[in-house]
Amino acid sequence: MHTRRETLQRSVAVAGLLAAAGFPQFAQAAFNKNAFEAKSIQDAVKAAGGASLSESKDVTLTAPDIAENGAVVPMGISTNLPGVKHLLLLVEKNPLALVAIFNSSESLENNFLTRAKMGQTSDVYAVAIMADGKALWAKKEVKVTLGGCGG
Repeated sequence: MHTRRETLQRSVAVAGLLAAAGFPQFAQAAFNKNAFEAKSIQDAVKAAGGASLSESKDVTLTAPDIAENGAVVPMGISTNLPGVKHLLLLVEKNPLALVAIFNSSESLENNFLTRAKMGQTSDVYAVAIMADGKALWAKKEVKVTLGGCGG
């Protein structure tokens, strides 16, 4: 089993090889710089291709009510909706809102887990961006007792 760091390093290496081989569109798909540099939920969703935001019971966010250590907060997103292009996990009060983006296709089961840093108590959002540009979301407040972003 690979660690998250090893997987990220390999993904970056593959994106770099594709870019060097003349496939810059694949490298761009692997990393959306504008989305990851967005400071707000709305800006990150827009940069990832989402237009109109609306709450949905069909998007499930998994996160603890209380995170004892903000440096490693487990969270997940899942949905059974057809036509999902991207799944996003965002933390509203982090300096950069987007924690993770998962590119989807019809052949994938849309159920992803990761860990994130949270510097303080915040609303966490799970957003499914659909093929038609709709952005469906669920949110949950996560209380942080020990800061993870340098605190």
